[in-house]
Amino acid sequence: MARYTGPVCRLCRRERTKLYLKGERCHTMKCPVAENSDRQKRAFPPGMHGNARQRQGSEYLGQLREKQKARRIYGLLEKQFRNLYEEASRRPGMTGTNLLQFLELRLDNVAYRAGWGASRAQARQLVRHGHVTINGKRVTIPSYRVRPGEVVGLKNVTRENFNVVRNRDVLDRNVPGWLETGENGFTVTVRVVPQREQIDESIKEQLIVELYSK
Repeated sequence: MARYTGPVCRLCRRERTKLYLKGERCHTMKCPVAENSDRQKRAFPPGMHGNARQRQGSEYLGQLREKQKARRIYGLLEKQFRNLYEEASRRPGMTGTNLLQFLELRLDNVAYRAGWGASRAQARQLVRHGHVTINGKRVTIPSYRVRPGEVVGLKNVTRENFNVVRNRDVLDRNVPGWLETGENGFTVTVRVVPQREQIDESIKEQLIVELYSK
């Protein structure tokens, strides 16, 4: 499947906010959009006109940027994101909240929330390479939607992996309340479907709904 393979820091510059796409680096002064960064002079959108006069924002531009930000945070392509939105719109309840719940329950995101990957991209790689299990069975599909009651774990051999051990020791990341940890943090159980207040991403989902509703 196609995926974005370009420089990820330019995505944060384009959205003018931290998307935490590069793991530990995003918490250092090397981040181009961090306050007091040694690269703060590049904290403008990429491209030859990025540092030119700022364009006056429009309603459509705000909606588009919010959709792009959400899509890039979770690492989805446009078609994947649109299909997920259409499924969320068919489900009873608020479409924006349904969309965020679907994104949070992706297997690669659960592995990221558990602290095994420094970024969602690294967590997705763990899933792709067969290091993650669900109820003891290996699952290699990052988009797999974990259901409440299912136990997501790391294979025994992977628990000693240098990157996994370092991520759990170095990263200051709390496991959200809708997940329950076990086996010293090497397994997590989805207790409930996360509610909006339990999702800490600064995404204005209503703007995404307005964009796709046009």
